[in-house]
Amino acid sequence: MSALNEFEQIARLFRPLTRGAPEALDLLDDAAVLAARPGFDLVITKDAMVAGVHFLASDPFDLVARKLLRANLSDLAAKAAEPFGYFLMTAWPLGFSDRDREAFAHGLAEDGATFDLSLLGGDTVSTPGPLTLSMTLLGWVPAGTMIRRAGARVGDHVHVSGTIGDGYLGLKAALGELDDPWLVDRYRLPRPRLDLALTLRAQVSAAADVSDGLIADAGHIGLASQVALDLDLDAMPLSPSARTWLAGQKDHTAGLIALASGGDDYEVVCTSAASSLPGLTRIGRVETGEGVRVRVGGSLVSAGIGGWQHG
Repeated sequence: MSALNEFEQIARLFRPLTRGAPEALDLLDDAAVLAARPGFDLVITKDAMVAGVHFLASDPFDLVARKLLRANLSDLAAKAAEPFGYFLMTAWPLGFSDRDREAFAHGLAEDGATFDLSLLGGDTVSTPGPLTLSMTLLGWVPAGTMIRRAGARVGDHVHVSGTIGDGYLGLKAALGELDDPWLVDRYRLPRPRLDLALTLRAQVSAAADVSDGLIADAGHIGLASQVALDLDLDAMPLSPSARTWLAGQKDHTAGLIALASGGDDYEVVCTSAASSLPGLTRIGRVETGEGVRVRVGGSLVSAGIGGWQHG
């Protein structure tokens, strides 16, 4: 079978992903039309992923697609938004087969059904470089309720959802440096915390998703809010796999900092006047000043840049 051209790819692989959404116009118009939703604000986020940077070139293509979608969903989760639909750009290098593209589309179809999301439009091109993917995701929030990074107040408590460091260790496991299939799954298939929306809207003053690293993403809140966040890494929630890894490290402090800096956890770090929030763990306080202060054993420690930074 000959390789699919751009329009054949759209018709065969991507039009089914619209799931009949009228806004997508069957992907025939090179545009989409969205009607306003009275009483709601439209939230828009965009993430890109590049082979060898955000995922391994050997990762299954259906899981690459699902990670791309879920990474964007994590941004919406931190805004307490309800996902609605997405736009997709794919840049395929030579050598990728129709079967690879079909696997990618299958992954999007699976998670489109899971999260009730429809493809609304996009573009597909060829590239001489690595596989490059970009997604723009749309979501709704009741008017005026989106959670921003700016909003943390001195005296607030810092909380984080789930467990931290599993993405960092999951990459090690995917590279064969650790033998832990559970960690590989955590790296390849994030779980965006859409379940926290009601709690965030009701009780949270600022929030960010943990993609670059807990310390770095807490720093994003501090910068936007013009405050300092004081984090106690001893209180950081860890999975059994992370605890086992940490116990084997010669330098306990360095191990905690690595887990808090590694990124790819796709949890939510947030601030609140409440000292306890359902589904989250308290790990610090908001104070006057700027930046992030990191403590281990009650003492301040240097955490470096605290996470991933793109050049």
